[in-house]
Amino acid sequence: MTDATARYCGQCGRPLDEPHPDCSARAELEPPRYCPECARRMVVQVDPVGWVASCSRHGRLTSGP
Repeated sequence: MTDATARYCGQCGRPLDEPHPDCSARAELEPPRYCPECARRMVVQVDPVGWVASCSRHGRLTSGP
């Protein structure tokens, strides 16, 4: 999934057409908590080398390769 298909903020779940000044700063440090496609809450696993976030409808997002 690319940013071009994202419709919702991965940090708060609100639509991207609303302002999100705090979310931008958090996105650099934390994994997304909401699916950027459907705004559902995702299951997130964080380990020392990265993170994996899973949406029940849209699959997995990962922090690395």
